[in-house]
Amino acid sequence: MQYDVIDARISPNGSLDVLSRLEVGKLLNTSQGELYPLFRNSSLAVLNYGGHLDDGRELLERYKNFDIRVIQEERGIRLDLRNAPSSAFVDGKMIRGINEHLFSVLRDIVYVDDTINNNPRFDLQTSDGITNAVFHILRNAGIMRPRTNPRLVVCWGGHSITPAEYDYSKEVGYQLGLRGLDICTGCGPGAMKGPMKGATIGHAKQRIANGQYLGITEPGIIASESPNPIVNDLVIMPDIEKRLEAFVRVGHAVIVFPGGVGTAEEILYILSILLDPENSRIPLPLIFTGPASASEYFGQIDRFITDTLGPVARQLYRIIIDDPETVARKTLEGVEQVRTFRFKTDDAYYFNWLLNIDPSLQLPFVPSHENMRSLDLHKKQAPYLLASNLRRAFSGIVTGNVKEAGIRAIEEKGLFELYGDTAIMQPLDTLLAAFVEQQRMKLPTSTYTPCYRLVAEGDMF
Repeated sequence: MQYDVIDARISPNGSLDVLSRLEVGKLLNTSQGELYPLFRNSSLAVLNYGGHLDDGRELLERYKNFDIRVIQEERGIRLDLRNAPSSAFVDGKMIRGINEHLFSVLRDIVYVDDTINNNPRFDLQTSDGITNAVFHILRNAGIMRPRTNPRLVVCWGGHSITPAEYDYSKEVGYQLGLRGLDICTGCGPGAMKGPMKGATIGHAKQRIANGQYLGITEPGIIASESPNPIVNDLVIMPDIEKRLEAFVRVGHAVIVFPGGVGTAEEILYILSILLDPENSRIPLPLIFTGPASASEYFGQIDRFITDTLGPVARQLYRIIIDDPETVARKTLEGVEQVRTFRFKTDDAYYFNWLLNIDPSLQLPFVPSHENMRSLDLHKKQAPYLLASNLRRAFSGIVTGNVKEAGIRAIEEKGLFELYGDTAIMQPLDTLLAAFVEQQRMKLPTSTYTPCYRLVAEGDMF
């Protein structure tokens, strides 16, 4: 099958407008050296927005002739594109938001390689070192807004959701925008786009011209969640763990919409943090919400959390069904609590330094067959550690579902296997089966084949 493509040469708008010759040389070396595949594949994902595709390998195969190069000119740089998806252009001219995202990809990949990796200033094997790296990547991207009261709401949810769920997320975003709150998401379609789209209308009605629509992604997932052009601040973190840490460090409240295993991973990540005794005094509002049709979905999530992590975890979030205005009001109240706490403790409004994040949530988890099989999914551990291990299990399933490397690993070595207590594996099996039935694993345009097998005390689900 042939797909419409276009050739173009584009210039940057923003932070890469003015560069020294030394900086241009670094960009050339990076974009055409060992990091070229990462730069190329991430750029292709940005260009493919609207392509209704959540399979990283299929995207690369569909546009196997795509090429992108950094061209040095007297005034700086340009990007030379060959066989780029035509959907990124209108009347032959690239959509400005996509143009900005392309240069954000280049900026972040070069910065991480040049300044973070192999730099003794950043010990990426320690908790403090990882947090410092996250801070510097975000600061280099220019997304922090000092001397501004807290107002950034992180919205999590799936890219494969129903029209009713999408419309609801948009209405919640609208109510948040009317109250002057900004939006941060994983930057893709579905529940990541809806709140941003709604907030733009709310901001427009309130004449808020500087609203922030922050998208945070990472190279492994960007192909399945291509940044939507509403995003006006895009950051590409090096891996999923640093991406998740970036969300909770910069956000002032978290709203969760319906989703699949990726959303479950995010829920378990934040619950692990909130269950950590060291964070018991730190406010971080957490709301689960959706339309009336999502009531059973959140009932399933609620039962899974209670069955695996215990009733203490149930006290850490609020479920609000089919009431966008209440969601927005409660979020605003929570953000004010965060502001008061940060003011009293002298913590920065733009980066949550006081939050303790366990190394098990920070160190990159490589979802190989061996690592998935070795996960500690047993009750005899602190709830926050169990939540962390469950987070890794869901992360592995995300990899097997949509990431190129994971899809190939499943084809070569068979299904991922997860071992654990029956008291954990039974609720996990029930939840995953519900995700499959509700078509939350992948976009409905494709047939889902499980990439995992659950095993408990000699039994197989």
